Amino acid sequence: MVTRGVLGSVLVLVGGLVISVLPASSPLDDLPLRHDTPGRLVGLTLVVAGLGLLGWAWLEVLRAVRHGAGRMLLVHQATASWSLPLLLAPPMFSRDGWSYAAQGVMARVGASPYEHGPSVLTGPVVEAVDPLWLDTTTPYGPVPLAWGALAAGFTREPWDLVVAHRLLALAGLALLAWAVPRLAAATGRDPVRAAALVLPSPLVLAHGVAGLHNDLLMVGLMAAALATALERRWVLAAALGGVAAAVKLPGGLVCVAVALVSLPAGAALAGRLRRLASVGAVSVGVLVTSGLVTGLGVGWLHALSVPGVARTPLSITTQVGQLLSWVQQAAELPGPYPVDAVRSLGTLLAVAYVVWCALRAPTGAPAEAVRVAGLTALVTVVLGPVVHHWYALWAVPFLAATRLGPRAEAALVGFVGLAGLTAPLDSTLRARGTDIAVAVLLVVGVAITQAVGHRRALAGAPSPREQVRR
Repeated sequence: MVTRGVLGSVLVLVGGLVISVLPASSPLDDLPLRHDTPGRLVGLTLVVAGLGLLGWAWLEVLRAVRHGAGRMLLVHQATASWSLPLLLAPPMFSRDGWSYAAQGVMARVGASPYEHGPSVLTGPVVEAVDPLWLDTTTPYGPVPLAWGALAAGFTREPWDLVVAHRLLALAGLALLAWAVPRLAAATGRDPVRAAALVLPSPLVLAHGVAGLHNDLLMVGLMAAALATALERRWVLAAALGGVAAAVKLPGGLVCVAVALVSLPAGAALAGRLRRLASVGAVSVGVLVTSGLVTGLGVGWLHALSVPGVARTPLSITTQVGQLLSWVQQAAELPGPYPVDAVRSLGTLLAVAYVVWCALRAPTGAPAEAVRVAGLTALVTVVLGPVVHHWYALWAVPFLAATRLGPRAEAALVGFVGLAGLTAPLDSTLRARGTDIAVAVLLVVGVAITQAVGHRRALAGAPSPREQVRR
């Protein structure tokens, strides 16, 4: 099964060289397959086949870790060997990695990414940046920007800078490898099963490693913060929550769970508020200090609305708002723009839920704290104005570490597998109708094959008692 996953990663790498956006100055951009429809379809087929092999191998790992010795070693071996071929890949399923490279160079040369867009640069480093973000400031915290500036001190080659940022994503993966089993053990969940659900999953590999999104580092720090809080070190946990927010602001959500688990059971409201304030003060202090130490400041506060420029199809509030807008236009009704109104309402509801958890969720209960971390992240994503595939990374590690019923776990497994498999359907394929149609057909075919195969394998699997007899 490990070999099958390695083959899948290699196919994703090879196909990615065909379908991914590359700098125009890159020699690989002249590959014949990249510039005609048949060639792109070959690359797309390789990528979907690779993701299918990764998903198949992952499902086998999930079945294998149910019983037997060396289970965690298998999970770590699969995660490492499947990630390695993707280390040298271009940014996959999104062009964000090229933006990270450009923003790191900007920070290096003293052009603040909080004041300027990548268009202030010239040369290969901006050739593959999505035009949508060329003139926008960045909403990311100082941690990834400082890392990018450090890497830009050694090289200005865009691909090398991408690899450097992928190392940062792998650091987040390593943090998850440390934290998720500890969170699972605290909730009474099998630590190996929880780790297998997350670390070598198609979601993490496709969007966290291949896509090198900052979200993987952010959630790794979030999980490490909560795992540290479970050891009664809430000050250090709050500081880690601040570092997570210094990657992307939603990382600070974990501070609610940190405060809850650090209190004794049945804590009074006054004590709860004091601890929430203390944890918040430490995390905000770390967040602000990181900006001062790196010299980048807190200018990202002014750019938090930048992602809202995009209209993503996965955002429920955006879709509802657009539906209401069509109704408004058809009926010629006056009033405010429904999309903005519904998006704002969704954000307010998410904030209200987080506050409710902070004030009402049980204290001193590790299982409840892990559940709160997962649910607050999930609600924030579901009700968010902008939702991408990789935003699922915010919640999945915590949900995987929570004790789930058979149906809920089956749903989580299906979602995590499908989220990785559908990665090629992201906006990188926009305006290419043939590519999108073929991608949908390939993904549906592979998904059905995997679902049928997994169900048959489970039906034929021996029970725990039979496994022991064997």
